[in-house]
Amino acid sequence: MAVHSLKVEFEGSQGGKLAARLDLPAGTPRAFALFAHCFTCSKDIFAASRIAGELAGHGIAVLRFDFTGLGASEGEFANTNFSSNVQDLLRAADFLRANYQAPQIMIGHSLGGAAVLAAAGDVPEVRAVATIGAPADAGHVVHNFGAHLDEISEHGEATVMLAGRKFNIKKQFIDDLAGQVQHDRIAKLKRALLVFHAPLDKTVGIENAGEIFSAAKHPKSFISLDDADHLLSRKRDAIYVADVLSSWVQRFLDGGADAGQSVKLPDGVEARISETGFGKFQQDVWTGRHKLVADEPAEFGGHDTGPGPYDFLSVALGACTSMTLRMYADRKGLDVGRFTVDISHQKVHAKDCEECAEGREGRVDRFERRISVEGGAPPELHDKLIEIAGKCPVHRTLEASSVVVTTVDE
Repeated sequence: MAVHSLKVEFEGSQGGKLAARLDLPAGTPRAFALFAHCFTCSKDIFAASRIAGELAGHGIAVLRFDFTGLGASEGEFANTNFSSNVQDLLRAADFLRANYQAPQIMIGHSLGGAAVLAAAGDVPEVRAVATIGAPADAGHVVHNFGAHLDEISEHGEATVMLAGRKFNIKKQFIDDLAGQVQHDRIAKLKRALLVFHAPLDKTVGIENAGEIFSAAKHPKSFISLDDADHLLSRKRDAIYVADVLSSWVQRFLDGGADAGQSVKLPDGVEARISETGFGKFQQDVWTGRHKLVADEPAEFGGHDTGPGPYDFLSVALGACTSMTLRMYADRKGLDVGRFTVDISHQKVHAKDCEECAEGREGRVDRFERRISVEGGAPPELHDKLIEIAGKCPVHRTLEASSVVVTTVDE
């Protein structure tokens, strides 16, 4: 399933704009997920981007963002703490709820996992939570500050080196971590929980997974990540997490595994088109037993999750043309390769349209059709192929005067 990513932003807990990416599936999202990255990381760390992309490929939209003062987000990291990260997560959930759909899934990596465990209880729509290499106690991160703890305690702050970068850590950050009561939050979570952890994780030991799992109530599951590292830096490890997570979460989403299936249309109805509620223009399209998605490009206010109305019209003309040519070739026993039809569409003034019939005024729709044959078309067949293409039923419908009768249900 094709995936595309939107750059978005929203206001964080400390007033600054938080930079985010919304990874979207090609069709209607089955659900929205909120992803919290690891401590001092960013939304674009490999594990976050890979997992978000894979989940979107499974039909789950994912919002990942930079916490205040990190990545491309505004604000001062030194003024943040674990509690402000939790509030940033709640602001992210509010953003999704107001603009798209509230998250049903929350995913957290490392300290982001601890933040998700702390925030999920305050997002009523959340049905499932997943942690990846998360500490059982938010205070676990303190060991990263090592010898600087005394300096922080004495002077109120210190500059520490984390993952090759300098960060200013204030005493309020340490005090806030000490005040977190994660065990009680996990016990009262009342959400389905999936714990991912690598037994050889050297950053957050496997015992943390055991503590989280023991504190949580059912339904809960544990998945071992074998020899993966803490950051899931190998592509196959990140894909594995996304694949397992997308399968596990189905039973907890609205509509379950059957969500998004096609509907049975009334007799005589060939197509049904309904707004999805996602974005301004996206539509679910049912025809027969097939389900498609229609949308508009981003520059027109849509999310480009499917073809636009005129795209479908071009598809109809091209498909009908290719089918009509194949029927003719088979009936005549012509030994020709596969047909390909390229369609382009423009609105032009009738006076500029050499092919338009006399009497046409104003702007007209001009479809240009180019036919190619695998292996090449014999020159003596060119005129005949053009003639047969003109007999395509959709071609005739477009060139003839049609009648559209519209009614409104009471």
